[in-house]
Amino acid sequence: MNFTDKNVVITGGTTGIGLATAKAFINAGANVWITGRNASNLEKAATEINSPQLKTVISDTSKLADITILEKAVLETGKNIDVLFLNAGIAVFAPIEQVTEADFDAQFNTNVKGHFFTLQKLIPYLASGASVLFTSSTVATASNLGASVYSSTKGALNKIAQIAANELAERKIRVNIVSPGPIQTPGLENAVPAEAKSHLAAATAMQRLGDPDEIAKTVLFLASEDASFITGTEIVVDGGYLNYGLK
Repeated sequence: MNFTDKNVVITGGTTGIGLATAKAFINAGANVWITGRNASNLEKAATEINSPQLKTVISDTSKLADITILEKAVLETGKNIDVLFLNAGIAVFAPIEQVTEADFDAQFNTNVKGHFFTLQKLIPYLASGASVLFTSSTVATASNLGASVYSSTKGALNKIAQIAANELAERKIRVNIVSPGPIQTPGLENAVPAEAKSHLAAATAMQRLGDPDEIAKTVLFLASEDASFITGTEIVVDGGYLNYGLK
């Protein structure tokens, strides 16, 4: 797929799915802006990608003031956004009786409020015919133990994306959802113990964890003209997890 001279903004682009997608877009010719919460992670990502087509913005998706920083960075370029990939997210797993208010707020602030207001602030800069993509998760459909808050954030995110698809259709802007299953990312490493990862891999029909590059390929397809009649849709990329692991 060819994204030459297209402008792509990716929130949460320093590791995992966001980093893999940034690389894929740059390899396809795009100009890419990635956000991250701290300069060190952004610097590491920039070193790894090593491309003049990459720009970095220190911006914490959970904070409205930092979303404004991203908005200003986009405004200063004088360019419209062709692809907006709302990818930043965090997960904390605990039984309902052990969930703290801090963990609840942190997940909703990053996974829901952050995406909602990032979209709101950047709508004026979206090109006609642009593509907006949300990273959701199979947990929005599944009922995994310990995932009550995280699952709720992804369920809310899906509904926001579906409504956005209808509201932005008159500008020919397509809005879609990518819902990964268990993917081998630093986020997964930090969120679950090693034995849980083995269980997740065994719960997929493919009998393995997914790779971030596999999600990146799905994102690029949905952002491309090959997906020109797809909007308001959730694409599940889970190695058969929902059909196999929860049978």
